[in-house]
Amino acid sequence: MSEFEIWLLAGIVGLVALAAMFAAAEVALSRVSRVRVEEMVRDGRRAALRLQQVLEDPPRYLNLVLLLRLCCELTAAVLVAMLCLRWFPAEWQAVLVAAGVMVLVSYIGIGVAPRTLARQHPDRVAVASAVLVVPLTKVLGPLPRLLILIGNALTPGKGFSEGPFASEAELRELVDLAEKSQLIEAEERRMVHSVFDLGDTLVREVMVPRTEMVFIERHKTLRQAMSLALRSGFSRIPVVGENADDVVGIVYLKDLTRRVYEYHEAENTERVESVMRPATFVPDSKPADELLREMQARQIHMAIVVDEYGGTAGLVTIEDILEEIVGEIADEYDVERPVVEWLPNGAARVSARLSVSELAELFDVKIEDEDVDTVGGLMGKYLGRVPIPGAEITVQGLSLTAESAEGRRNRIGTVLVRRVEQPSEEAEEEEHRERSSA
Repeated sequence: MSEFEIWLLAGIVGLVALAAMFAAAEVALSRVSRVRVEEMVRDGRRAALRLQQVLEDPPRYLNLVLLLRLCCELTAAVLVAMLCLRWFPAEWQAVLVAAGVMVLVSYIGIGVAPRTLARQHPDRVAVASAVLVVPLTKVLGPLPRLLILIGNALTPGKGFSEGPFASEAELRELVDLAEKSQLIEAEERRMVHSVFDLGDTLVREVMVPRTEMVFIERHKTLRQAMSLALRSGFSRIPVVGENADDVVGIVYLKDLTRRVYEYHEAENTERVESVMRPATFVPDSKPADELLREMQARQIHMAIVVDEYGGTAGLVTIEDILEEIVGEIADEYDVERPVVEWLPNGAARVSARLSVSELAELFDVKIEDEDVDTVGGLMGKYLGRVPIPGAEITVQGLSLTAESAEGRRNRIGTVLVRRVEQPSEEAEEEEHRERSSA
């Protein structure tokens, strides 16, 4: 073997090793968890800072990694072909051997082994890869973008500014294929798609709207706050000043309980503002996935959502965002009830979601209200606030009493409806004459 052939063989081995390294980097950088990287940064790992930089703009770095892997792999194939041409007298023999060798090397040494390693240890491989990829991107960063622009220009139709590699649509198709192959369940597929959709979901789409918020005024006593918390079922209640747009804090049931336990007279002498905590405000246009990461990092459970004019649009909790991924979170006490349940005394227990028209038809009365559609909405309109258990209104000779709260948001689940006797016209005239004579 000549010296030139030895250099060719060394170059092939080196290029294959680099291609394998870039293949592992491509997989690891795509699979590493952002939350895990943030933990490593908080732990003071310097290399994690570069990995965090990569995750801030993944396409820029992944496109370069893919380009370098292809360069190394194709150059290695050319060198193998050169070496085979020197070893075999017939060109067709050299071509067949070179193709066979590179197929095996590319599939096993570049395709399977490094990718498996990266899937097994994504954190370590990603950190090590970022140390090399970041400086290379500073030098060669414009090259992948230039090639992508050329590819888009030569490709019919609209191209992708960040390249077509590992796009969201491609990953969605892989998830669908995995379900068809029975590698994952249908519910797991739905959750994965929900994670993708979360990036396009705004806070205003998952928040509890202002009309459904339960809040308390800052001048109320601790006893009144505890009563509201127990009746509504909420352990965190926004505290307002002049009106709902003036949210000044959040009061926690555990803080109320602790204060009353330590000083019993405080429940009647101290005000809610003395134990409330600062409120966190977020714009309603903020992406839900960003808010989830922020709430995890700052250990915040609830945030007040404000609109573009600075008014209160609603509130959002971690559970509201998680429900977008895992579906509705039911309460352990929730049981399915019939929409209408007639009681022995002639009253009826109806669902708060029953339409107003159906309620009117049940009791043969006339209720016309274009502003609301359901019984729960009707109660909220007449009360001027969110109904809680025990709230009562009278409409067209019907007494509506809110009963149990259901679900994680403690919305009214059932309403007790019964007729109330209305005074006759003669009785009303007699009462009117008595008042006039008096």
